[in-house]
Amino acid sequence: MSEKTVSAKAPKTPKAKPVARKDMTKAQWIWKEMKRNYIAYIMCAPFFLIFFTFTILPVILSIFYSFTIFNLIEPMKWIFLDNYIRLFLDDDIFLTAVQNTLLFAVIIGPVSYLLSLFVAWFINEIPPKIRSVVTLIFYAPSISGGANMIWGVFFSGDSYGYANSILMRLGIIQSPIQFFQNADYVMPLCIVVALWSSLGTSFLSFIGGLQTIDKAQFEAAAVDGIKNRWQELWYVTLPNMKSQLLFGAILAITSAFGFGAVVDSLAGNPSVDYCAWTIVHHLGDYGGARFEVGYASAIATILFAMMVGSNMLVKKILAKVGQ
Repeated sequence: MSEKTVSAKAPKTPKAKPVARKDMTKAQWIWKEMKRNYIAYIMCAPFFLIFFTFTILPVILSIFYSFTIFNLIEPMKWIFLDNYIRLFLDDDIFLTAVQNTLLFAVIIGPVSYLLSLFVAWFINEIPPKIRSVVTLIFYAPSISGGANMIWGVFFSGDSYGYANSILMRLGIIQSPIQFFQNADYVMPLCIVVALWSSLGTSFLSFIGGLQTIDKAQFEAAAVDGIKNRWQELWYVTLPNMKSQLLFGAILAITSAFGFGAVVDSLAGNPSVDYCAWTIVHHLGDYGGARFEVGYASAIATILFAMMVGSNMLVKKILAKVGQ
């Protein structure tokens, strides 16, 4: 039997053809595509179930409970928008928390994001032999866990605190300043500490993104008329890092709105005159201490809406990078 005969009788493996979308509704097309790729959905099912159970479902329940009175003991009672009315019209501390949270987010979010980006850009320009050492030096404050302790000792309220000791020796002050018991100092110091320890995962993702850019693109950009490093950054580097930029922005926004641990360790809970009281503190107070689940869920829903809105705004801004 010749080779042509054998090849003619050999069975051919049918190839899956994409379903044409013509003359079908969007729902019908999605359903047929899901049936065609059912193996992929089966493989993704375990992760999706875990993600839905521990991420999506709690968000849905929180939104539902925000319209109720619920204390985990008595049956819940549907009150519709009363929790939100109480938050904005009767809860002065919540309005203070919103103000402080927005202040933290506006300062810490963009500054830490830009700081992470430009430090990563700087490290990417140094020789590879010392790059890993410099990366560790900049990244260490975010993983050491001792940032709050170091700053707490430096600004200690007695004469043994380094700041008070230096100021007293210079004759600037006569008695120690209680930095974390004075409302004028708490907010600025907490912002400084947060920025000092802000180089985290987004910083590493920026370095990884910079390392993956093809060097040939910089040569082509120079031929096309790029004249300096800033133009190279805007037209070549940043457009190639949009996924890392978005990832870093989400992390920066999340950490900025979830700011609270630094305040607790430095200024206590609550801080003096609620000067550094945030939405996270308010949520923990009503949800973890008072067990007013319905009211706490309304607070969490507002915080969630603020974070989603910020992420959407940042996504639109990043879409214009390199244009």
